[in-house]
Amino acid sequence: QVLLVESGGGLMQAGGSLRLSCVASGRSISNYCMGWFRQAPGKEREFVAAISWNGETTHYEDSVKGRFTISGDFAKNTVYLQMNSLKPEDTAVYYCAASDQITSIVVITYRVYEYDYWGQGTQVTVSS
Repeated sequence: QVLLVESGGGLMQAGGSLRLSCVASGRSISNYCMGWFRQAPGKEREFVAAISWNGETTHYEDSVKGRFTISGDFAKNTVYLQMNSLKPEDTAVYYCAASDQITSIVVITYRVYEYDYWGQGTQVTVSS
């Protein structure tokens, strides 16, 4: 089992940048496919980005491609989401998640139900 704790959210003007961090404890992040999701008020939780066990495969939701970057620091057992060129529509609570169900070191998943562990979330608000 793994415990995930996110940080780095806040209030930012459109066009600005934020970096979210997700610190894992209990097991190494290199044992999991790791993902970031977000949920805006009144909407379902949606996929943002994911990174494979070995860090070599990444995948992004179309609206964040070219603006967001997911990365992992195995030494710090931390996953990051660098968010640039922020837009008001990026406003949401951002969640870090880990998947026990993906057993390949190069495969990722974007499906919410394939993630087993979730952090408590961090609020990101982008003003226009």
